[in-house]
Amino acid sequence: MLFKDILGLSHIKNHLSSSADAGRIPHAQLFVGPEGCGLLPMALAYAQYIICQNRNGENEGENEGENEGENETCNFKFNSFSHPDVHFAFPVANSDKVKTKAVSNHYMKEWRQFILEQPYCNLFDWYRYIEIEKKQAQIGVDEAQDIVKKLYLKSYEGGYKVMLIWMAEKMNTAASNKLLKLIEEPPDKTIFLLLCQDEEQIIQTIKSRCQVVHFPPLAENVIAHALIEKGAAKPEAMRIAHEANGNFNKALDLLNNDSEDLIFENWFVQWVRSAFKAKGNKAAIHELLLWGEEVAKTGRETQKNFLHYCITVMRQALMINYGAEELAYLKIHAEGFQLKKFAPFVHENNILDITKELEDAIYHIERNGNSKIIFTDLSIKLTRLLHRKKAELN
Repeated sequence: MLFKDILGLSHIKNHLSSSADAGRIPHAQLFVGPEGCGLLPMALAYAQYIICQNRNGENEGENEGENEGENETCNFKFNSFSHPDVHFAFPVANSDKVKTKAVSNHYMKEWRQFILEQPYCNLFDWYRYIEIEKKQAQIGVDEAQDIVKKLYLKSYEGGYKVMLIWMAEKMNTAASNKLLKLIEEPPDKTIFLLLCQDEEQIIQTIKSRCQVVHFPPLAENVIAHALIEKGAAKPEAMRIAHEANGNFNKALDLLNNDSEDLIFENWFVQWVRSAFKAKGNKAAIHELLLWGEEVAKTGRETQKNFLHYCITVMRQALMINYGAEELAYLKIHAEGFQLKKFAPFVHENNILDITKELEDAIYHIERNGNSKIIFTDLSIKLTRLLHRKKAELN
């Protein structure tokens, strides 16, 4: 993957390529950005630029097109993400394929095909691809031991080695501590690229040893142009780009009607409608219980994604309620449901408590709490909060 293949982010491309040309390549870098902004494609292009265009210090200062011709073999290996000097680590879990002590090497064939098909992917896409969506994957200590072994081997082509850790926030404490010394003092010409969406989940001792590069969401016009190139009509492309809110992965899902948000909005609308009927209505209470059971049957990653979706809906509703409709990008397509009509029920007197309950539910699910109990309790609490009156002004 080349820099020219990546959507937008020209200032980051220029920064990475110019620093590489000047021989100023930090041994550990942390790329931080929201889903769908291009962290993984940029890291892949950067690794290719370092290894192919700047191998052994040759070709520095030349442009990318000239280097392509001189390093055709090197670039060819990158086309299938099989270059021997690029190593990958990513969240995995035991499955039907790997019964115990799963590490990235067990899924490398699937990984290469996956990023070839979905370079702007999210974590849930990966879990579905290897059929572990009902589990909580991680980068564990067995993975860290594999990384140490790989990086102390000599470079295959005598130049740089790159270790790309995708979703680095999924490293558990044992893995982080195992890699700490290696990240601080790696072997010669060894580069760590850590990619994450939530910087706060990276332990401070690792973060302090990395040069941090922050990625913004993609601009609407960049996403719209990319969608038009994929065959979308301009009005549809502009609408989807606005709704995607800087997330190209979501834009592609919306274009192909394959977004998990379409399922989430049905669950949300079902819950809201039952919640408004529940006051003094036993039948509606039964509907809420059935709703909780339905959501609880899904995998934990699906449940967490749904709760994050609910937080987004609540915040969008609050903005609409307070007259900031131009900032509201979310569209709910369920028949008969209008976010504008729901918005007055989300206000200053309940938004903090609603957000806290949703975040608490995510916390308990991450720690393997009973999903049925969590969602039953949540649905009852949120029903009460939505019926709470707006604070009266003096």
